Amino acid sequence: MKNKKFASFLAAAAALVLLAMPAFAADEQAELPAAEAAEVQQEQAAAPADAQTAGEPEPQLTYVALGDSITSGVGLADMKYNIAQIGYDLRPNFEGYSSQCYTALVGKGLGLDRQHAINLGLPSLMSPDMVDMVQSSAMPKMNQASGSYYVYPEYQEYLRKADIISIQIGSNDALVPCIVGLGEATNWKSEQLAGLMVSGALRDFNFQKLGLFLKALNRMTLTFDESRATNRLLFRGMDEICDQAYTNVTNNLPQIVAGIRALNPDAKIVLLGYTNPVPLLPAWNRYFSKLNRFAKDLAAQEGLIYVDIPRTQTAADGHPTVKGHKYIAQQILNAIQ
Repeated sequence: MKNKKFASFLAAAAALVLLAMPAFAADEQAELPAAEAAEVQQEQAAAPADAQTAGEPEPQLTYVALGDSITSGVGLADMKYNIAQIGYDLRPNFEGYSSQCYTALVGKGLGLDRQHAINLGLPSLMSPDMVDMVQSSAMPKMNQASGSYYVYPEYQEYLRKADIISIQIGSNDALVPCIVGLGEATNWKSEQLAGLMVSGALRDFNFQKLGLFLKALNRMTLTFDESRATNRLLFRGMDEICDQAYTNVTNNLPQIVAGIRALNPDAKIVLLGYTNPVPLLPAWNRYFSKLNRFAKDLAAQEGLIYVDIPRTQTAADGHPTVKGHKYIAQQILNAIQ
């Protein structure tokens, strides 16, 4: 029960106050009338059985971070995962995540160990996928567009035990259709270029990686029809994709919040804002600006903690840099502390 956990925190705080009292306080109790002294002894005997005693470690909160590849730490050193029969198994990353990701940094700021700061970031996750994970700990089928498929029975159990839950979701709702749209427009000549972008191979851009990028670009010898379809995607199709993504995310975010509250009504929910990794595309600027306004309004309506992260530094692959993760962590800590 959450109430018992917070009672333990209060009992620990009270114990510190009592330890700080001057030594003559014990003598004052001895001078009380017999009836009052007996009453004090009865109150002490009635103290909660789970109250922290001197020498015991302080009870820890549990922080759970929900999200996609941004949360999981794609691009950072020491991210943990296994190759699965379909896609990837991120279970090793739940508690074995990179020490550079914002989950680790928030946990460190709160004094939590790896069993109390859990990273449930799942690469390529889209907002309807997170609805499924929160509601049933599983995606009913593979997301064909993103190639992701996750089934983790412990997902809901982590949420039930959490005291603080952060939500980061929505970027892939626009990114995945854009990548698929570019593939269709170019008859999948763009596949190698897209693979370079999403793999993190271009994360730390240098002349060698510029060569890889130009090589993949040169292989995209487009026909007239392919060029026309690509231009349509870039100059009009992006708006359509982002408009549909906005509808999807704004429909799914309230369901995610409701699903979490059904599992754990006492948890504090932190709703992360959005940063734009592709600022040169007007459609994406509008998309993330609208999403930030929606997330801020939803947080106000539902009593959530909204955390704005507009200055998150991102690498060439669109994921936060080490500095970006530090910034996100500090924004979360500032909001919850």
